[in-house]
Amino acid sequence: MAGGNCTEVEEFILLGFTDHVTLQRVLFVIFLLIYIITIVGNVEIIVTVKNDSHLQTPMYFFLSNLSFLVLCYSSVVTPKMLVNFLVERKVILYTGCILQLFFYAGLATTECYLLAVMAYDRYVAICNPLKYTTIMSKTVCISLVVLCYIAGFLNTSIHVGFRLRLTCCHSNLINHFFCDGPPLTHLYCSDIQLVQILLFAFAGFNEVATTSIVVISYCYILATILQMRSLESIYKAFSTCSSHLIVVCTFYGTLLFMYLRPTSSYSLEQDKIVSVFYVVIIPMLNPIIYSFRNKEVRNAMKKTFQRIPFPS
Repeated sequence: MAGGNCTEVEEFILLGFTDHVTLQRVLFVIFLLIYIITIVGNVEIIVTVKNDSHLQTPMYFFLSNLSFLVLCYSSVVTPKMLVNFLVERKVILYTGCILQLFFYAGLATTECYLLAVMAYDRYVAICNPLKYTTIMSKTVCISLVVLCYIAGFLNTSIHVGFRLRLTCCHSNLINHFFCDGPPLTHLYCSDIQLVQILLFAFAGFNEVATTSIVVISYCYILATILQMRSLESIYKAFSTCSSHLIVVCTFYGTLLFMYLRPTSSYSLEQDKIVSVFYVVIIPMLNPIIYSFRNKEVRNAMKKTFQRIPFPS
């Protein structure tokens, strides 16, 4: 295709994972089951937190928002991916591609900030328990969630805005299963240095800023736990933090590997595997991790399930 502004391109073709029809059908079934588990698990956490009076605390308010967030950004990518397993021509319109990139990147960046806020919430709960309800009031919690969304989408708006000015001339084939930043960069024939710098700078700032909040919060938490004399208090503190720590490590670890590794080590095939992990797998794992490792959530889920009127 001739060089020109990317807005002149009507559609992109997503190459996906494989051209093998049988393997596509197998992957469709696997990813469909994962997506169903993701929807059911995260919706169940949202409903449980809303309906159980014992879970009306800042920690579970943030958890329900996290479930809503991962449900949204998984839904931005997964349905289109599932459809492409069943069709011969895997096409996405230019507008759809840009919107997918915008909402996926915005929601994923928002999750970075929300996980940092959840770490701060645990810090206040464990290190300043007497002031917890005052510091983490309902107004403060809502404001923090809103700020996470503002930070996430403001960041993405600037980055995607610069991409709209670039020239597409190499091809309209995207060697990926969705419109992510790195594979789209390979389609540009204009100078992409600024976009690469912006991607590295924004991703770096988000990772460093949010990771710093998480690390500092948990350093204070650990110092406080080491001063506790009651084994029951120590166990309770660790149990309330362990689920969040597991989610943070898996999410941040994949993002660090994805966006902050050297260009020389970049591989599109490797990129796909890593993307599957944080776009498809992690959204499914979040409710599993929190429900299995948190007794209050498990008990609340059982109560919610028991109240469902099943036909006799």
